[in-house]
Amino acid sequence: MMVSQDVYGQPSHNVSLEADIRVEDFLNDKLQTSADLVSIDTLLEDVKKQQRLLQQQVCSVAFFDNILLTIYQLQESRESLDNASTVSKNHTQGLIQRAQAFKKQQSDVDRRLMIITKSETSDDSVEKFNKSMESLQRLDIAHGYMELLTEVERLRSFFPLSDFWRLAKTFRSDARANFTKSPQAALQPYLRLQSLATALEEAQPAAEDAAPHLIDHVDHTCQILWRQMKDAFATDFEETLKKIKWPGKDVTLGDLLEQEWADGVRKLLELQEPELEARDKAETSSRDEPLVLLPLEAMVKPLELRFKYHFEGDRPTNKLEKPEYFLSHVVGLLYKYDGFFATYLQPILSDHFRKSNLALTSIYIDSTSALITALLPMLRRKIFAILPQVSSQPQLLSHLIHELMSFDTSLREEWSYDGGKSIEGWKGLTWEVLVKKSWFARWLEVEKNFALSRYRNIIEAPESFEIDYDSVDANATKPTYAAIRVNDLLETITDLYRPLTSFQQKVQFLIDIQIAIFDLFHTRLRDSLSAYQSLTSSIGRNLQGVSRETQAELQGIGGLERLCRIYGSAEYLEKKMRDWSDDVFFLELWDELQDRARRNTSDGKLAGPMSVEHVAERTSSAVGSDEDTGALFDETAGAYRRLRVRTEDVMQDKLISSLRETLRPYSRINPWSSLSPSSSPASLALTAELDAAVQLLNEYLSLLSKVLAQAPLRRIVRQLALVIQTFMWDSVLMRYTFSASGIAQYTRDVEVIWQTIDQWLGERQGEIGMRKLREALVLLNLPGSAKEGEEREEEEKEEEEERKEGAGLGLWEVEKRIFRDNESAREVLEELGLEVLSESEGRNVLERRIALGS
Repeated sequence: MMVSQDVYGQPSHNVSLEADIRVEDFLNDKLQTSADLVSIDTLLEDVKKQQRLLQQQVCSVAFFDNILLTIYQLQESRESLDNASTVSKNHTQGLIQRAQAFKKQQSDVDRRLMIITKSETSDDSVEKFNKSMESLQRLDIAHGYMELLTEVERLRSFFPLSDFWRLAKTFRSDARANFTKSPQAALQPYLRLQSLATALEEAQPAAEDAAPHLIDHVDHTCQILWRQMKDAFATDFEETLKKIKWPGKDVTLGDLLEQEWADGVRKLLELQEPELEARDKAETSSRDEPLVLLPLEAMVKPLELRFKYHFEGDRPTNKLEKPEYFLSHVVGLLYKYDGFFATYLQPILSDHFRKSNLALTSIYIDSTSALITALLPMLRRKIFAILPQVSSQPQLLSHLIHELMSFDTSLREEWSYDGGKSIEGWKGLTWEVLVKKSWFARWLEVEKNFALSRYRNIIEAPESFEIDYDSVDANATKPTYAAIRVNDLLETITDLYRPLTSFQQKVQFLIDIQIAIFDLFHTRLRDSLSAYQSLTSSIGRNLQGVSRETQAELQGIGGLERLCRIYGSAEYLEKKMRDWSDDVFFLELWDELQDRARRNTSDGKLAGPMSVEHVAERTSSAVGSDEDTGALFDETAGAYRRLRVRTEDVMQDKLISSLRETLRPYSRINPWSSLSPSSSPASLALTAELDAAVQLLNEYLSLLSKVLAQAPLRRIVRQLALVIQTFMWDSVLMRYTFSASGIAQYTRDVEVIWQTIDQWLGERQGEIGMRKLREALVLLNLPGSAKEGEEREEEEKEEEEERKEGAGLGLWEVEKRIFRDNESAREVLEELGLEVLSESEGRNVLERRIALGS
């Protein structure tokens, strides 16, 4: 157990005890009697003085202790400094010794270099020594090169030059000697020589491109020997083909002939295998046109001769305007000989290539694809030969490209041909013509001119802007013949470039032809609408001198039909563009467009010369954004939508203006206060001044119901109903007072308007469009008469009793409650089932009755 100590080394609890005893003795000594308490202040003052003296002594002792501690620290610092000085001195002496030793060694090296290089100065000796080292390094590289030559049979290095020449000459002499005796026996030496040439080419970069003449000589020797062996093997194989009567109708393969035919195929495949493997390892750009298998090349020769006879001479089948003749001929060859190749050639190909890297390449492992590959060269020669001839004849060029696209599609879909590219697929002969031979710009120009010509023919046709009531559903908005034909034209253009494999070509067709025609037709519709507005405005009529007949036609049903044509055409094409945006072809094109736009960070070009901004301006503002919204026809469809909305607004303005004009005479008559006997509204005739307005409304709705779908029709009629309601309210109801006969006539007039609307829109559509006016008629037609005094009080009592018995509210009951206060007015209106009329409007309506006014 640890015990605390004071500064003198005594235990702290002993010191405390001793201090307590001393204090007690001091107090007993100083305070012996009660009289001593009088001098306690003096005693305390003495004690404080002694305490201050003791504190001063303690401070002196602490200061002395600090001085002693500082002296001790100085002594320790001096010892550390002495030690550090000793170490530094020793280190300095070591460095001096090492420097002297290095200087001695440097002098010795300089002396030796001067002796070795026979130089007078050390600098000259160093330079000569470096040159010697460089020569030694080159000698070492040459030695390594000679060592690599000795390993050439392992395909990673080279023989020594003497051994290589001996080996190459041995291979060549063996191949030629065996070739003279037996072509089959020459195949193995040739393959070894070809392997050696391949190994040399692969190892040359590691040898700093050394021995180029050597490699060129070996390669040239291999080529000469390969041509000689190919000709020999092909000649033997052609003899076998004659024996089996290829390519006649009676092709027969007996056991012996089948074996001979199969051996010839295998020899040619073995001879070609190094070339096939080298092509497979080559860059993608050098593999655009695949190699033809040598057996197929030999078997296609008689077919090619027949092709030339029919399509490259003076035969009737060789027609420039009929490319489908030679294309269908090739397809016919596939149908005719595919079975033969599948039966006899397919097993040989599968066995030969199954263990090589070419086992997944369809044009080598599949007999049908191999046959197509062998037939394509003669097609390319024919097509490339006639292209310059048809380039100046747009119709022939267009027809040729169409037939080529159909042919490419047939090979891809019916024959599953991928050109040896299982991932990206075969681009097709069309791609070779348009891209590799650079005919796309000319073809695009031809197709654009054709499309614009057909568009102009559509627009200029006499019936083009007549409404077609039969081409769409009965409940849909009816377009014009022009809109339908323009859409058919654009769908034909879509089918035209749908088979293209180039993204750039698809986008150019879309923007330069399809969207361009959409824009042209939109401009035509927009100008037609602007011309209508100009001709129907007062300023336009005065400036352009519009005749009265033209003005009457534009103001009447003819003007409305003109607007319906614009509206129907705009809506039809807008919907078609929305439908196209959901088509798989355009969806895939949009996805690829977005992907390219998002990855485009360099030159800003998106499709050929078109930039991202240009494409976005013509298609959709969402191009290149991270949003998942957007479609190819957003901008164009948006323009048509705005035109449709604008046309609908113009239609509404025209209908409203015409109806207001015809309703004006109705507001000038005042038969409503007549005291003639009242009768049922159903038995009354329509007011004569309203007859013209009702007839005009009926004509308008008759046309609109035939042309417009239900949604736009109801939007327009709803606005018309509001205008009629406002007129009947402000210009008639709130302007005059009504007797019972006047109310009946007014009710009849309103009901006729409702019936006219219901006839074309459906039951109760007129009332729904004029709810405020309908509720006003409820108040006007409340039962009651103009009685006074006791008679009125009796009638009010009868109404009260009838109401208690379940009958409806009467005029006087409603009048009292509706004029009492707003709360009472709202309650009575709710009891009457009136939801639209406000309290003040209800009071205004009741005030129109003469019965209440009197």
